[in-house]
Amino acid sequence: MNKVVLVTGAGKRIGKEIAKVFINDQWNVIIHCNNSFEEASSLSKEFNNIREGSSCVIQANLDNEKDVARLIKEASDAYGRIDALINNASSFYATPIAKMSYEDWDKLIGSNLKGPLFLTRGLAEQLKDNEGSVINITDINIDKGMSGYSIYSAAKGGLKAVTKVLARELAPKVRVNAIAPGAILEPPDKEWSEKELISITNKIPLNRLGDEIDIANAVKFVVDSKYITGQTINVDGGRSLL
Repeated sequence: MNKVVLVTGAGKRIGKEIAKVFINDQWNVIIHCNNSFEEASSLSKEFNNIREGSSCVIQANLDNEKDVARLIKEASDAYGRIDALINNASSFYATPIAKMSYEDWDKLIGSNLKGPLFLTRGLAEQLKDNEGSVINITDINIDKGMSGYSIYSAAKGGLKAVTKVLARELAPKVRVNAIAPGAILEPPDKEWSEKELISITNKIPLNRLGDEIDIANAVKFVVDSKYITGQTINVDGGRSLL
């Protein structure tokens, strides 16, 4: 029987690459999306053309309690098992202290912390049954302080802390780890200038941006590693060393 992974935010960008790594290793992949249903459906169709019945799509808003509950049920029913949960979906935008709102709090905390935590809670028993793995996608920048991004940083910092807590709480049956990407992609609403790109890469010992596949390979490596839990692994070209 094929193992099953649920990847949140898997319709595009890093989540899409993570899904591809698992499908190539003969896993069945549940593609979660919110606003990227068209892209997610296209990716699922691509997977099913390669191997029939290997993928499905579930659309849900991780800010919404009822949607999260439905996602848990539909993911559980899709293949009758869950072996890995990849909490990749994320909202990212600036919230300067003078302009932030309660709505910003709810949205950023919902997708980056509350959603992953309650998804893990809802799938914990299946993950225990299969001695599974949870991977949370965090951010190397939360340790240095991102000016103007206090709510996002609080959410990702909370997710990093939750990773350690759940690693203890769900042991020995479930391993819980985090992957912290460095400079991989431009933000969805921004295009870096040549000057900005040079400034960023000059701060990276490997002197280049990473790629989505770097994150995807790290995720798969940690899922396959049976003696790693409670860790946050930086995939940043050495940027966090500086």
